[in-house]
Amino acid sequence: MLELACFQIISEAGIAKSSYIQAIKEAKNGEFEKAKACIKEGEAAFVEGHNVHGKLIQQETGGEQVIPDLLLIHAEDQLMSVETCKILADELIETYERIAFLENK
Repeated sequence: MLELACFQIISEAGIAKSSYIQAIKEAKNGEFEKAKACIKEGEAAFVEGHNVHGKLIQQETGGEQVIPDLLLIHAEDQLMSVETCKILADELIETYERIAFLENK
């Protein structure tokens, strides 16, 4: 059960990260609506991963011990790094929008 949850978290984090990276690429090419769509896709995947993680926390607080192992730590690390990636993607998209605006003035 724990292994499956960890792999779900890692998978969703990977999808989210790929979506955020694609969003940056779209914004760099001036495709801001596509970039925002990629952000939404990434957010949906992140939420799924976060929900799986939340269920593990609920199990722990409900008295069912979740013994942390390297796989769980890796899954949590991936989930946390995706949050940083999202913040950077949002900032870069905003920056590319400002550059596009200033170039078209």
